[in-house]
Amino acid sequence: QVQLVESGGGLVQAGGSLRISCAASGSIFMINNMGWYRQAPGKQRELVATITNGGNTNYADSVKGRFTISRNNAKNRVYLQMNGLKPEDTAVYSCNAALFSGLDAWGQGTLVTVSS
Repeated sequence: QVQLVESGGGLVQAGGSLRISCAASGSIFMINNMGWYRQAPGKQRELVATITNGGNTNYADSVKGRFTISRNNAKNRVYLQMNGLKPEDTAVYSCNAALFSGLDAWGQGTLVTVSS
């Protein structure tokens, strides 16, 4: 099994920056791609960014140019650097690990609140 634990969420003013982290443990060898998703109040969960084992990245149009996903395989961590935050970025951000088995592992989520 794979366990994911997010950290680094909090309250930030619009225009500010925040970095959230995800620590993976357990059967790390099962992990293929990793990513961040978010769910705002009253909305469906949406993809924010993904990163492959090889470091290829993909971003939602709404965060391109503002957010950067990175991965440290040696430390079993994935990060999301968020710059130029907007109130509409307010959401619970969850870490995802896509496993080679085709299954997914999820963290419990970390709340990011952007005040206007």
